[in-house]
Amino acid sequence: MKTTSLERSKRMGQIVTYGALILGSIIMIFPFVWMILTSFKTQAESMKIPPVIFPSSFLLKNFSDAVASLPFFSMYANTILMIIFRVIFAVAFSSMAGYAFAKLHFKGKNILFGIVLMQMMLPSQIFIIPQYQMVAKLGIANSIAALVFPGLVSAFGTFFLRQSYLGIPNEVAEAAFLDGCNQWQTFTKVMFPLTSSSVAALTVFTAVFAYSDLMWPLVVNSDLNMMTLSSGLATLRGQFSTNFPVLMAGSLLAMLPMVVLYLFFQRQFIEGIAMTGGK
Repeated sequence: MKTTSLERSKRMGQIVTYGALILGSIIMIFPFVWMILTSFKTQAESMKIPPVIFPSSFLLKNFSDAVASLPFFSMYANTILMIIFRVIFAVAFSSMAGYAFAKLHFKGKNILFGIVLMQMMLPSQIFIIPQYQMVAKLGIANSIAALVFPGLVSAFGTFFLRQSYLGIPNEVAEAAFLDGCNQWQTFTKVMFPLTSSSVAALTVFTAVFAYSDLMWPLVVNSDLNMMTLSSGLATLRGQFSTNFPVLMAGSLLAMLPMVVLYLFFQRQFIEGIAMTGGK
């Protein structure tokens, strides 16, 4: 009887757990499904009350209208270049800084790392005005360099890779030193290759953060041809009325790069999180 009662209790717990997970998945995926369905509706159907879930006919005209309304080729190019350069700088500088904070001993290390953590705790909007003033004085507004500027250094990347280097035993670096490697050779030839999974995860994180950045591209680049996908789509929203099917069609076109990126790097993304979570 006890065994049967325990089995029933265990089965009931599994049912509740799976039910909660399924419900959560539906809640998360519903906006995505709604965006896809809305992109094929007419404007009247998108604003109808009660809401119309499925369109009466799947219209492809919304996609052509979205492409005609915005310079998608330029925005794709701007977004891709911004992502590439931000990833390069994040990986390069965060790897060196993370290694230094994890494995090197120098005065003021804890204070400097505390400043890095402090930057992560503050909202990014605080830095927009001083960053814009710097960009304006450098004369690089309305350019790719302006889009990349906030991503030259990454506090999150520094913390992220520091955790990875902390998970590598100190004996590895000591063995490299005994084999004749200096500090730079130990970092580039021994330690850095061991963090490949975390670097891949940081690449995905940085790409997602850069892709979803809306406020900075809107502030620093006023020329529509120099905007990114996120800031360009914001211009489709009208002051008094918005053509939601066209907006959703443009959003669907804009999200394709991130979907492809995640499909290619999902294994490294998951492995990087798992390895960085524990020492």
